[in-house]
Amino acid sequence: MADTRGMQDLFGLDIDRLAKGFGEQMYTFMKECTVRKMKGDSVRWFQKTAGTMSATTPSKTSNVSAGARPETLEQSWTRNTSYKQIFFVEGFLDDEDVTDAEIDILGTSVRDLTEVIHRDRDAHIWDIMSEGQSPSEIQTFATTAQGGDQWDAAAYAADIIKDLQHAKKLIQDEGYNPEGATLLLDTLGYKSLVTWLISGKGSSIPGFSSEKIKSGIVMQLLNLNIKVSLNVTTDYALIIVPKRAVTYSESKGITATSTPDSQIGRNIRVKASGIAYRTDPKAIVLITDINT
Repeated sequence: MADTRGMQDLFGLDIDRLAKGFGEQMYTFMKECTVRKMKGDSVRWFQKTAGTMSATTPSKTSNVSAGARPETLEQSWTRNTSYKQIFFVEGFLDDEDVTDAEIDILGTSVRDLTEVIHRDRDAHIWDIMSEGQSPSEIQTFATTAQGGDQWDAAAYAADIIKDLQHAKKLIQDEGYNPEGATLLLDTLGYKSLVTWLISGKGSSIPGFSSEKIKSGIVMQLLNLNIKVSLNVTTDYALIIVPKRAVTYSESKGITATSTPDSQIGRNIRVKASGIAYRTDPKAIVLITDINT
């Protein structure tokens, strides 16, 4: 017998097409980044120190006296160099699996290997966005700092709306537009938010009810797009201005290949490389201590 359908699918570009197809279907933090291509093993980039520039008293840029010279304002930037990270994984199908393979076996293998790369790349981007959950550049505050309680507190004592509005204020105070920003939560944080909205505040928030939430409106609250990921560290929520705060320089997109090991089987390898960095850290707010 010349070739089974399974063997044919293990050759050529089918492997890479499968991987890219799975990649397009999965949500990743790449969608929150400005994505650019990079060459070489490193990228030089500049980090903006502040948002909107302003004059220091007694200097001013409005109501200036006639004949006066204009105030000179200079934006402050920090030059950085970052080196790409490589994400690489391998799977194996033995010879018996190859000769008797159904496309589902191949598809499952490629999908699971691709998911590993997505997970690891997302974890890298999350650490850059959240500054490793030890912020010194991005903006941050604890839920209790706003006079409320943790999001999962008993008797729904939290004030999640106040927390989210305060985060939006911090972003706007730095000269960025918080409308349409993204709120990233882990599964526990999302559970607390939905429970608080339905059981705690349901009828007291205009436009909110269990039926509205079923229709998906909960995925946008206060003009924030809510996204849930297992890569978000428990006890944190993060609001980010997408396509502005973080850039991902991509050296290699997710690529899959298959190579034979004669009479043994075939290796399937999936690889990607690149580096994420914060160009506008003040367009990010990390909310801490959201769980009791």
